[in-house]
Amino acid sequence: MGKERLYLYDTTLRDGQQTQGVQFSVGEKVALANALDQIGIDYIEGGWPGANPTDSDFFAERPQTRATFTAFGMTKRAGRSAANDEVLAGVMNAATPAVCLVGKTHDYHVTTALGITLDENLENISASVAHMVAEGREALFDAEHFFDGYKANAPYALDCVLAAYRAGARWVVLCDTNGGALPHEVSEIVRAVIDAGIPGDRLGIHCHDDTGQAVAASLAAVLAGCRQIQGTLNGLGERCGNANLTSLIPTLLLKEPFRSQFDIGVSRDALRGLTKLSRKLDDILNRVPLRSAPYVGASAFAHKAGLHASAILKDPSTYEHVDPATVGNARLIPMSNQAGQSNLRARLVSMGIEVDPKDPRLVQILDEIKLREDQGYAYDGAQASFELVARRALGLLPKFFEVERYRVTVERRRDARGKMAHLSEAVVVVNIGGERTLSVSEGIVADGTDGGPVNALSKALAKDLGPYQCMIDDMKLVDFRVRITQGGTEAVTRVIIDSEDGQGQRWSTVGVSPNIVDASFEALLEAIMWKLLRDGAQPV
Repeated sequence: MGKERLYLYDTTLRDGQQTQGVQFSVGEKVALANALDQIGIDYIEGGWPGANPTDSDFFAERPQTRATFTAFGMTKRAGRSAANDEVLAGVMNAATPAVCLVGKTHDYHVTTALGITLDENLENISASVAHMVAEGREALFDAEHFFDGYKANAPYALDCVLAAYRAGARWVVLCDTNGGALPHEVSEIVRAVIDAGIPGDRLGIHCHDDTGQAVAASLAAVLAGCRQIQGTLNGLGERCGNANLTSLIPTLLLKEPFRSQFDIGVSRDALRGLTKLSRKLDDILNRVPLRSAPYVGASAFAHKAGLHASAILKDPSTYEHVDPATVGNARLIPMSNQAGQSNLRARLVSMGIEVDPKDPRLVQILDEIKLREDQGYAYDGAQASFELVARRALGLLPKFFEVERYRVTVERRRDARGKMAHLSEAVVVVNIGGERTLSVSEGIVADGTDGGPVNALSKALAKDLGPYQCMIDDMKLVDFRVRITQGGTEAVTRVIIDSEDGQGQRWSTVGVSPNIVDASFEALLEAIMWKLLRDGAQPV
């Protein structure tokens, strides 16, 4: 018996845009639509044409995709025909092959929110879907508040979805709009809908994550019979977000019974780009990726405990449910003051360094890590800095350049318009192979522009590194975290910096000092050193 087809419907560009603080530009929508298409999503919902200028412009400029492009709108209003409803006309004018219309299925919302009769609502659903089908569009009906509506008045909720199905909807999507339905409820209600006459291959599921179970509820719907799953990348969405496609896709491909029973449009090869796609979205949103995110998070395959690391060295499956490479992620053996030799050797192996288990330098490295963490360093979140410590102890760290000195000054003054501005100036003197270079850079804080002293220092340090310049030009700082590790006059500042390059490689470094600028400089310097090391730079 062959596998059944499951269809993936992405609503990142519409429902995901309802996330607090998220607003995509047209260019960002185009970039994400192309990325979604490349990974193998079946339907891409672009937004609500006519609702705002960005969505209207995006539909005019949308890319050509293999995926079915879908416009979102709502059913017609009572008292007018579908052909004469301007909201429906705006959706039709987007000229997409598919249209998704949202309509009420909870009797309370019909009479209270819309202020119309239950029969009028049924007519709106039926006429709107029939109009789309008559115009040659693939019609989807989003049954808003369906699970709450079913629990309040099951016969009426069923009448609503049956009206859409009988009018020709290709997909009837059952929406848990408030996100309160539990997986067992979703499963039972989906079966009831199928028993009422809508086959599973015409049903979709759309869950929100207000109980933290949107992924589980979506999978329960699939097992109950739904054959379309709606969700968003990284679980974007209003309130607590939508079902996370970044978790659903690998689960469907890699976990039983889904991998044996179903086919999806995402191939195993495309799955290896999932982590990169997830981080691309965070980069567009200027957000720090969630380290604990399933499958794609930086900590998803991190093994801190010595017992775990020892087992991982023998067989990764002892503490990993899938191979991290299948989703484009990587195993991480963090180092900390809780680490033992198992962690250390595993970490060294991942760095490409083989050391005899009896080598006394292993103990020296562990002692150095524990001493430095007592001083305020934290290496389980700054693996690049740990690598530099270990290589230095093993005599494997090249000396690319030496910072002879640096200086940062901060000035507060009014600009030409009389507005207060903060001007930071950084000077860095570097010795590269006996040649000294002096670099100067400014950071200005005025009307939210540029940055402060750390920004100026970062630009000065990376301004002129001679033969190494081409290797660091694609570096950028993506996160900057500060913590005071002691209080009072003896306070120590810890700075952790996350850096990224043009290949999507990300690494973390740490600096510690009583002075925040000095701690930042140490972390910035180590970020550059690790980048040169990874790219195979040679000392001059």
